[in-house]
Amino acid sequence: MKAVVWHGKEDVRVDEVPDPKVQEPTDAVIRVTSTAVCGSDLHLYAKLSPIMRSGDIIGHEPMGIVEEVGSEVSHIKPGDRVVLPFNISCGHCFMCEQQLYSQCETTRDTGKLARAASLLGRGKGASLFGYTHVYGAVPGGQAEYLRVPQAHFGPIKVPEEAGDAPDERFLYLSDVLPTAWQAVEYADVPPGGSVAVFGLGPIGQMCCRIALHRGAGRVFGIDCVPERLSMAARWGAETVDFSAVDSVRDIILALTEGRGADVGIDAVGMEASGSAVDSVLQATKLQLDKAHALRECASSIRRGGTLSISGVYTGPIQAFPLGDLFDMQLQVRMGQANVWRWVNDIMPLLTGDGDPLGTESLKTHTMALKDAPRAYRIFQKKEDGAIKCVLKP
Repeated sequence: MKAVVWHGKEDVRVDEVPDPKVQEPTDAVIRVTSTAVCGSDLHLYAKLSPIMRSGDIIGHEPMGIVEEVGSEVSHIKPGDRVVLPFNISCGHCFMCEQQLYSQCETTRDTGKLARAASLLGRGKGASLFGYTHVYGAVPGGQAEYLRVPQAHFGPIKVPEEAGDAPDERFLYLSDVLPTAWQAVEYADVPPGGSVAVFGLGPIGQMCCRIALHRGAGRVFGIDCVPERLSMAARWGAETVDFSAVDSVRDIILALTEGRGADVGIDAVGMEASGSAVDSVLQATKLQLDKAHALRECASSIRRGGTLSISGVYTGPIQAFPLGDLFDMQLQVRMGQANVWRWVNDIMPLLTGDGDPLGTESLKTHTMALKDAPRAYRIFQKKEDGAIKCVLKP
């Protein structure tokens, strides 16, 4: 089969690789019909070389048709249409019973490399499809076929009443929708309250829409890419182009009677472009200030508010203002999305009349699998209006 394979920094190719097979009674194999490129994939593309290996199959946002199931898989069968959560969880361990599926004790990597990659020495969370050698080294879903471990629990079956609804109605259940839903849930937005969303990539776009759908009064969307700002505005966000202002914080304060937003959502993570100081650090081959967007987000929240972090960070964060957060009495919540925890909340919005979250409108590019290198390139460089690229094997 053909699959998107990592060969080095900013070097992904579509290679011929062996077909996957059922290896365990809890496995399944699906034929992938749609698979998306995620902002987290850009970390693999350009920044996480030490924990990647040449030949790794990448991608963690797939859906498709079940081809084969193991003997212990009963809730899906060949011919079913399914979406695969990006985290691989067993459904029955201590963490899964707490609905902390991203912390599954059955699939989490506790090996030497995973422990070394953790500053606290605790290893990493649940294994992820196509995401490094500290998250299980499981072959990913940007491929024609995919072996699915823990298939007795993980796959999300698309309801039969969905009929021939396009994949893009359900595809984002793999990551984007539950990640954004959890970010808004963790933000604990008061009824009619205000939300500042930093970063208007796919997650930030859906954070804006979900917050408004769930009763937020005002949503401020912060980015600098015209297409992203325009898309967020079409769905009701009040947008701020951070490249056109001296201080996002001052703008948000001015829009909220000087207090700040009730909650802030950091949907940027370590893809932040940073400040002028960051540019100097990069130019001198020193470290990028990864916390720039995080600090801007925190400084835009009112005292007693909540900071919800869905952006991915790795390693230490420079000059994190813990003392200020303590003084302002901010609550901070974060973590990988516990996908299955939110499926029952989200599914009715996908199967009912209309498309209240605009899932079908999120995609900006449809490409053949062979065009994956271009998808990565334009998404990274924010070219050609790329916000969400969906690959069709």
